[in-house]
Amino acid sequence: MPKFRKKPVIIEAYQLPPVDVDATFELLEFLGKSNRGIFSEREGSLEIHTLEGIMIASPGDWIIKGIQGEFYPCKPDIFEETYDLV
Repeated sequence: MPKFRKKPVIIEAYQLPPVDVDATFELLEFLGKSNRGIFSEREGSLEIHTLEGIMIASPGDWIIKGIQGEFYPCKPDIFEETYDLV
């Protein structure tokens, strides 16, 4: 069985903080005008429309901007195992 290694790609990511006005502004700036995510202040979560469907990001999760401009959430432990700061 052949094995494959993921190509190194530089991505942009933002860690979803607890809800506050400054964090909401930073998040909206990161997501940009193409954003289809809906921020729920009541729960501090973010509903993200991904290529695979709707996913929920909770405070502490990372929001990753993919190579095609799409957004998707990633749990902190998986993010730390997968990505290094450049």
